[in-house]
Amino acid sequence: MCPSLYFSVGNPMSQNIDTRICDYEGSDYRTRFWEGQGRDYEDQVERGVLRQLLPQRGQRLLEIGAGFGRLTNEYHAYKQVVLLDYSFSQLQYARETLGDGRFLYVAADAYQLPFIAGAFDGATMIRVLHHFERVPAVMQGIRRVLAPQATFILEFANKRNLKALLRHRLGRQSWNPASLDPVEFVELNYNFHPTYIEQQLTQAGFHTDQRVPVSFLRAGLLKRTLPTSLMVGVDRLLQKTGSLVAPSIFTRNQSTGESPNQTRIEDFFADPRTGAPLRRQGETLVSADGTAWAIRDGIYDFKQPV
Repeated sequence: MCPSLYFSVGNPMSQNIDTRICDYEGSDYRTRFWEGQGRDYEDQVERGVLRQLLPQRGQRLLEIGAGFGRLTNEYHAYKQVVLLDYSFSQLQYARETLGDGRFLYVAADAYQLPFIAGAFDGATMIRVLHHFERVPAVMQGIRRVLAPQATFILEFANKRNLKALLRHRLGRQSWNPASLDPVEFVELNYNFHPTYIEQQLTQAGFHTDQRVPVSFLRAGLLKRTLPTSLMVGVDRLLQKTGSLVAPSIFTRNQSTGESPNQTRIEDFFADPRTGAPLRRQGETLVSADGTAWAIRDGIYDFKQPV
């Protein structure tokens, strides 16, 4: 569930539409949902798929919805990793854990990414898309900040999972898992049909070259009774079937266009309203019209201008 909601004010970059945003600011998500909560199976399965799908080398990766940095240490192949999340407090914990070095921390609205076009040659978005009501806008924004032929790894909650198919067949579920429309089962919690996601990726300018269904055994009884290592091993075998009835699906996508030049590690922040480059003045980033965003506690804060 979404801890709290925030309404993003529309602007030219987001087509002037007010949008609900799931806000994890101040949330105990890390300890309530992950650490010590019996999700080692899901964590290990997701890490394994990430290692399988990530390229062997890269310049700069954008992790969208990085949260407290659960998966960030998997991005060894990239020289620089930018963690983006709407929650400032989640990023504070990530920075305390990971440090600086090749990591940068950005608090921002994913509908209004504060980067110049083509700034990244890699991006990931895992356990995040289900909180977005405007999928096309998010996809288009991600494509804008990626160079041609960049790798985008996306995970999404699968509407057409086995449990939903059975419940619908038995008349215990009103919505049809075969329909393409996203289903909002709790406020700002969506499940998506694989074909719908493929359509949105294609329209945004991506080509999907691999799909991996995961977490086939996501059931409390199984996790309480079976060894995690056994469940992970069985899941890896089931992944190879390619059966898109698992509750979660990873896709590896390439942004279309010609091969990029080397992505340079230098200033790449932009006005989230317009996409125009920013200049740094002390502990702020300033736009051409004088609007400024602060750098606080080592985190670039684009949630509100100062």
